[in-house]
Amino acid sequence: MSDAAVASPLVGGKPVPKEAVLVVNAHSRKGRELLREAKEKLEAAGIRLSAVYPVRKPKDLIPTMRKAVASGTPMVIVGGGDGSLSCTVDDVVDRDCVFALLPLGTANSFARTLGIPLDLDGAIETIATGRRRRIDLGVLDGDYFANCAAIGLSPLIGEGIPHKLKKYLGRVGYLVWATWCLVRFRPFKLTIDDGRETYSLWATEVRLANGGFHGGVELVETAEVDNGEIVAQVVMGRSKARLIWDWFAKYWKLPTREATTQEFWGERLRIDTKPRMKISIDGEVLAKTPATVAVAHKAIEVVVPQEQEAAG
Repeated sequence: MSDAAVASPLVGGKPVPKEAVLVVNAHSRKGRELLREAKEKLEAAGIRLSAVYPVRKPKDLIPTMRKAVASGTPMVIVGGGDGSLSCTVDDVVDRDCVFALLPLGTANSFARTLGIPLDLDGAIETIATGRRRRIDLGVLDGDYFANCAAIGLSPLIGEGIPHKLKKYLGRVGYLVWATWCLVRFRPFKLTIDDGRETYSLWATEVRLANGGFHGGVELVETAEVDNGEIVAQVVMGRSKARLIWDWFAKYWKLPTREATTQEFWGERLRIDTKPRMKISIDGEVLAKTPATVAVAHKAIEVVVPQEQEAAG
């Protein structure tokens, strides 16, 4: 029996492979510091690494991921932030290759959505002892994404935040930069077409959610990563104060936290704005309106903690 076939016991599904390629975004906030430690601890946990790729230039991340998958490895472990994870999931869609993650970024929203521990030891334990789960991905104009795309304030923050501010202050740095961006931000007119009806409303933010977390906060509690639908959650109105209140209420899970938003569901939604707006995909600004967002149902397999309820 090959090393790739040897794995921890699992009831009701295929085992998690014990052979993998490790790809780490060494440009991410913690990637460079934790690369060697991650390699040693993965091997100590029984994961045989056939190759290790430290990626120091963001533009090299996608070709490195393609090389890893093309090697025939049964699993690729990607270490980095939400942007790194989102841009690498494309290459395991409909492939016989499990996607595992080490959350080494700032917000780590995708890991939070999947219930993966945010500390290195906990994430490695999940890979060593967890189970496979098949999940959906979002698709924005043909580009797959893992967790959440956003229109409004989030792209302003993601596009312009100084790297050193994010690196050294983490989520506090995001908050400081967000306050500065809020001064320049303007509401916009939103149109959503779900294929049955077209809706028009004023908005300050739109979250196109495959998973519930955005910016490290659970904002879209109704989103699920395996139900075959995308949620467009809209912060309604033209008030910046209302947008601030929405984040505050959802962060603290206040009883009135859904009062400021309206949600639209579907397998495919057409989104347009006036004026045209930039769209961030898992923190990286990669598109503009108008755009079509859809769901790729159960497109990839990921590794999640064993104690999670089995996906339907």
